[in-house]
Amino acid sequence: MSKLPWELKDLTPVGLITVATNVVALHPSVPVNNMKEFIAYAKQNPGKLNYASQGNGSVSHIGTEIFKQQTGVSLVHVPYKGSGQAIADVLAGQVQVFMTTPPSVMQHIQAGKLKALAVTGKKRHAGMPQVPTMAEAGYPNFDLESWVALYAPAGTPAAAVDKLADAVKRGLDLPESKQRADQAGIEVRFVAQADMTKLLDRDIADWTQAIKAANIKLD
Repeated sequence: MSKLPWELKDLTPVGLITVATNVVALHPSVPVNNMKEFIAYAKQNPGKLNYASQGNGSVSHIGTEIFKQQTGVSLVHVPYKGSGQAIADVLAGQVQVFMTTPPSVMQHIQAGKLKALAVTGKKRHAGMPQVPTMAEAGYPNFDLESWVALYAPAGTPAAAVDKLADAVKRGLDLPESKQRADQAGIEVRFVAQADMTKLLDRDIADWTQAIKAANIKLD
């Protein structure tokens, strides 16, 4: 068994079931049209661009700090308490950048009120098929996905875990499951126990390193 956070120590992984990407949304006043131009502009103007997050320690906060560490750009963090005011301030141009879930800003991107530079998952988002992934934009090492996984109590017999995983996978393969996931702006993606544990180990290591490097603390 992989070493898990204390919240999960009494659980047995069954499988990952859904993932959600994020989109790098930018105010139109920033004179760039793609990710490479944005990174070049940010490097030429260190500390002059602000980025929003849903709060200290949130996915958008940690994710953007990882982005900064990988690309070498300097962006100033502006934490909010949730997405609502963050989006309002990005739309107003008071904050220039927000890495957030596509459904929360998709209408503003489609209306031209925000630019979408890239999505941060492995695949393009169904609601914004014209927006490239970070890999397609030239940054294959940056990957930020939020995921939902299923766990059983620790000590559950392996045969029972396998049976449950098989039933879940068959359910996720149904067309209506994909349809409902698309409507929610997420992706159905079943990942079995062993690979899910590897994913968890990788994410814990990467996020721990990023949190320590950026000295991120919860409010």
